[in-house]
Amino acid sequence: MDPIRKKFASGQAFPFAYNYRDTKNPQSELPDHLHDWYELVYVYEGKGTFFINQTFYEMRKGDVFIIPGDTIHRAFPDKDNPVTSTAIFFSPLLVQQVSLGDSFSYLNCYEQSKIHRNYQIPLQLSMQLIIESCLDHIQHELEHKKTGYRHSIILDLQHMLLQLSRGSDTDSPHIQTDSTTEPLWMKKILFHIDEHLEQDVGLAALSLKASISPAHFSRVFKKLTGMNITEYITTKRIIRAKELLLETDSNISLIAESCGFESLPHFHRMFKRITSLTPAAYKKASIMSPNS
Repeated sequence: MDPIRKKFASGQAFPFAYNYRDTKNPQSELPDHLHDWYELVYVYEGKGTFFINQTFYEMRKGDVFIIPGDTIHRAFPDKDNPVTSTAIFFSPLLVQQVSLGDSFSYLNCYEQSKIHRNYQIPLQLSMQLIIESCLDHIQHELEHKKTGYRHSIILDLQHMLLQLSRGSDTDSPHIQTDSTTEPLWMKKILFHIDEHLEQDVGLAALSLKASISPAHFSRVFKKLTGMNITEYITTKRIIRAKELLLETDSNISLIAESCGFESLPHFHRMFKRITSLTPAAYKKASIMSPNS
């Protein structure tokens, strides 16, 4: 099992990656997607479905998708009218700033997306023009690489995040356009998994809860998420374990048990397979490089 398809070099001087105006197709799209860096996706045109965490979204012109680190996601381009989009990947360290007397954070829109479990922001035309201008300028800087081009890119990224964060602070919540392509039981199952990771949430129990056969459950789940049920649950448990390692002082054995792992060796094996680090090494590296 290897759910991590997008890997970035750790410790690099400029933790930023860019995929400009790429037209997707089902054959080239990554089957599933998980990484530590944050991601911003802007849709220019076309159609598709985006699975992010627990929800399927319709991809439409002018949409921005805000994807925090350690969030399972996968895009499904329409085969007849595939999405054209730009994707930005960056370490949160890149947009850290000193306090200027208020509590603003460039990552506010990401924090709000996690709180509300809504990762889609449909933009008004005026905001679309701002985002597209910033994206075009980033591409220009990457092509010409004049003195200070990396600093210029950070300024463009900060400007986009500032505008998106102001939008997430409004009283009117963003309209969420759930996809209608998944069966009704799918969203209920995805939320159930998140709420019961420490329990038996295997194929037999979940297919029984969905009132469908295990074979049909497996086939639909794999098609919609790109992962089989075992891969998905294990990845979700590792994501939860990473959070507990950073946010609590619980020992590793207790964290493994609370995340539903049957034994400490199994936890260690799965954690290293997905993160390339042992739990202890991950905690140590995160302490040395906070907010990475």
